[in-house]
Amino acid sequence: MYKIKSRIWIETDQGMFLGNGRVQLLKAIEETGSLTKAAKSLKMSYKKAWNLIDSVNKNAAEEVVSTNVGGKAGGGAIVTDYGKNLIQKFDELNEETIEFLNEKNFE
Repeated sequence: MYKIKSRIWIETDQGMFLGNGRVQLLKAIEETGSLTKAAKSLKMSYKKAWNLIDSVNKNAAEEVVSTNVGGKAGGGAIVTDYGKNLIQKFDELNEETIEFLNEKNFE
């Protein structure tokens, strides 16, 4: 028996907005409170992580990740409520897609 697999992502007119990798990065930022730590946990360069988050923020209707520059008190990053909502919606859409495909037979 065969299984049908798929990946989903969301695009804007400017290109990629949200996909599994970006959502994983957002979740890692939520867990660590830091873009640097999130990137390290995903074995990703800081530059790549910054570029991904910058792209998400620029293409979103509202700020998804808010960052604070380091210094005496240290920096940090938080996923905004809007960003948390995007993560939840993406995960729901992804799960619904998987369930739909699991119901299909390919022989």
